[in-house]
Amino acid sequence: MQVHEEAIHHALTYIEKNSHESLSAEEVARQAGFSQYYFHRLFQTTVGLTLADYIRRRRLAGASAMLLHTEMGILDIAFMFHFESQEAFTRAFKKYYKLPPGKFRRMMHAVLHQKEENMEEKTVTGWILSGTDPHNYEMGIDYKHVHQGKASGYLKSKTVMGAEEFATMMQQFKAEKYVGKRMQLSCFLKTENVDSIASMWMRVDNASEDIIQFDNMSNRPIKGTTNWTRYRIVLDVPENSAIISFGVILSGKGQVWADGFRFEEVDESVPTTNLDMSYEIQEDPVNLSFEDELV
Repeated sequence: MQVHEEAIHHALTYIEKNSHESLSAEEVARQAGFSQYYFHRLFQTTVGLTLADYIRRRRLAGASAMLLHTEMGILDIAFMFHFESQEAFTRAFKKYYKLPPGKFRRMMHAVLHQKEENMEEKTVTGWILSGTDPHNYEMGIDYKHVHQGKASGYLKSKTVMGAEEFATMMQQFKAEKYVGKRMQLSCFLKTENVDSIASMWMRVDNASEDIIQFDNMSNRPIKGTTNWTRYRIVLDVPENSAIISFGVILSGKGQVWADGFRFEEVDESVPTTNLDMSYEIQEDPVNLSFEDELV
């Protein structure tokens, strides 16, 4: 339901703005406009994590960025992200990243240094850089701006001249396993100085590569500079489907980061976001002499 999506969006925005503050489940639920018990179930169903786990992962992601890109002490980072002690922070960090904070800082510094020396042309496993002017854009992995985990993907302009240029980082896969289902694609996006539009997109094609389901968020584009926000697309996969494609698009100048993609089946109570691309075919030709415009 749309009201549920709006409530989740409001709650995630509140968490982003207050990640360095004390956050209680009761207050986040109140911000969303639901009881704590109901909101807990709604949040876990929608986001795939409990509220407590989500907040912990966001704080750990922020802490990992501070470890890699600042000289701040581990104890100070622990307190900044509301861990009651360095020991508690170390336990939580090691459970998620499989390394204690100090060792993570040393090892990842070495890994990043090696990547910067060796990576002349940036590639991202599983992702394709395409669009009208892909050579004017850059696709890569970012270890600083992360929503969860150790890394996010990004797409940014390099030598873009105008808003008519665009590029996309994308994937394609066979639709066979998903035929007859309603599928939801969701992810977290963050933008900086987008002067035209950025968005997530998804399409379903038949074997002739005709588009049969499509949404590129053209009715809800992202512009300017925005913090991590969850977006979603819901499309049906009809019987004649052959290929599913999805990705992130950037038009004009700017940068967009993506993290935490999820592709999952939803029931028919969840409305699709498919953009109707059909149009009515006329019965006969009209205005053949171009004089219908005269008054």
